[in-house]
Amino acid sequence: MSIIGIIAISENFAIGKDGKLPWHYPADLKFFKRMTTGSAVVMGLHTWKSIGKALPKRLNIVVSRSSVIGKHPGVILIRSKEEVVSLSKYLNSDLYIMGGAKTYTSFSPNIDRWIVTRIPVSVEDADVFMPRDFLESFNLEETRVLDGGLRIEMYKK
Repeated sequence: MSIIGIIAISENFAIGKDGKLPWHYPADLKFFKRMTTGSAVVMGLHTWKSIGKALPKRLNIVVSRSSVIGKHPGVILIRSKEEVVSLSKYLNSDLYIMGGAKTYTSFSPNIDRWIVTRIPVSVEDADVFMPRDFLESFNLEETRVLDGGLRIEMYKK
């Protein structure tokens, strides 16, 4: 099974604003759902709080060293990246790293593939960005086009 980074990113590498996605594209949300359903998704505490509930038909893993999230069906709290990577060896599915920026950065050495949705806007007032070189050691393998001018790029190490 693979560890896959899955991300939507604007032309200026923005990924967040005020704790949320700074855009709304139903085609991207449907694609994300189709790709991750039946798998495990990993998110940091801020991403968990912005979603506010478990994503259905997925094992939701929240990574936080110190916070308590309470009991939620389908959600487990794990304290470290190393514990998540260890757990991934026992899963019968891929493990999708879904944000936020600190979580992507933390898992970057472990990510085998990236699925990148290119959002055709520049978000000038965004407050969370990806490093411009995050795909440096990856090769583009496939490109798909979705409604709304969205482009999906699939990368592999």
